[in-house]
Amino acid sequence: MYLQTLLPFCIIIIFSNSCNGLECYVCDNQEENKGKCVTTIKTCDYGEDICLTELKWGSTPYWQEGALKQYYISKRCSTKNKCLRYRSSNMATCSHIWWQDWKCSECCKGDRCNYFIISGSSRMKSMTAFSMWTSLFAIVRFFQ
Repeated sequence: MYLQTLLPFCIIIIFSNSCNGLECYVCDNQEENKGKCVTTIKTCDYGEDICLTELKWGSTPYWQEGALKQYYISKRCSTKNKCLRYRSSNMATCSHIWWQDWKCSECCKGDRCNYFIISGSSRMKSMTAFSMWTSLFAIVRFFQ
């Protein structure tokens, strides 16, 4: 009895998120992955199905003699095609060599998957899906 009422309810909750738009963290040229980059969330526009994260290393955007190099972090919504094109164009300069200017980017799919910078965000989606299905299995087993 409980299983027949609970199972449809659980399925509706799990899949209701797919009806809503994708949510991504958004920020532009921030110096750290704090503050705005981890608190500002945007519901992506129709057709934007990917979160894009860009990490740049270099001098300040304006020229300054003796300027120190630092990180610049940008996050936004994107389409899959745009993100993949952008990523492949950046990978040639994604060297992580401290004395050179470089730029790296990553595409990820899933709500707020771009919380982390570059490493870790792709794994987050699979971990979320795994824990969701494990919880559903536990609920079903409990009511049997």
